[in-house]
Amino acid sequence: MESNYKKLIVWQKAMRLTTGIYRNVKKLPKEELFALSDQMRRAVVSIPSNIAEGCGRQSLNEMSYFLRIASGSASELETQLLFCKNLGYLNDEDLKESMPLLNEIIRMLSRLGKRTAKSLSSTN
Repeated sequence: MESNYKKLIVWQKAMRLTTGIYRNVKKLPKEELFALSDQMRRAVVSIPSNIAEGCGRQSLNEMSYFLRIASGSASELETQLLFCKNLGYLNDEDLKESMPLLNEIIRMLSRLGKRTAKSLSSTN
């Protein structure tokens, strides 16, 4: 497998998202320090980390698995951001960059996952 994950645009965007989410998490109330904010940081870090791990593996099957984990983490983060908005912790201005970027990453992961699965089925 190609292990140069840093060239993947989806990984680059996920890294940018991670930085933005870390900034947003600082705006959450102190009582969320060990709950929602911790969960959001773990979810967002999981996205580029699993893309990288999948690319570092030796098979398309493993890559597909880690892309699914990254996609699940992205959906988890989306839900957490919606919680933050609903609770008034973050507003539209706070989310104006993160939400569209996250939605783009989710679409990109879906396309990459489908291409990987297609490559997998053609090798079997």
